[in-house]
Amino acid sequence: MSEHPVEQLLFTYGTLQYAEVQLDTFGRLLAGEPDTLPGYTIDYVDIEDPRVVDVSGHSVHPVIRFTGNPRDKVVGRAVHLTSDELDAADEYEVSLYRRVRVALASGREAWVYVG
Repeated sequence: MSEHPVEQLLFTYGTLQYAEVQLDTFGRLLAGEPDTLPGYTIDYVDIEDPRVVDVSGHSVHPVIRFTGNPRDKVVGRAVHLTSDELDAADEYEVSLYRRVRVALASGREAWVYVG
């Protein structure tokens, strides 16, 4: 029996948008559309995991934080991935991040990594 993988939507705003990170993490480039996340702002954190720094090429990564202010917004991409790929994204993200469900400006629900 061939089961269709359940498609997940992930809002990306940082290194998960990079082709080299997607190829290393998922083995493919992810399809997606531009979208915006209201009520959040971008901050930056130092990444100490050498594997993540090596793959992304950066030791400082953006991280978003909830403000609740509708004027705050983060611009990014909503990418389509499978549940297995979402697990791979969880492995890529360091412990400074946690995954939560959010409502995007487009009205779609997606996962996003927050600080």
